[in-house]
Amino acid sequence: MCRNIKTLANFEPPATHDEIRASALQFVRKLSGTARPSRANEAAFNQAVDDVTAIARRLIESLEIHAPPRNREEEARKAKERAQRRFA
Repeated sequence: MCRNIKTLANFEPPATHDEIRASALQFVRKLSGTARPSRANEAAFNQAVDDVTAIARRLIESLEIHAPPRNREEEARKAKERAQRRFA
């Protein structure tokens, strides 16, 4: 359920709103224990996703990182290699 929660800080180009929202959605799904809320809980679920998205963006933008930015393609390649070793 949490595979979409990825490190989003210190990338060039910076994380997009959609990437941050996808991670927030997975986080709220994990916390609530449901992938799809009932109609009664839909508003609270969606508000939580919006709140987590805003807070995550604020966190990412406020971090002081002294390491050079990571390359998205290189990190994706490494993840693919790890998955191949793991599931081979």
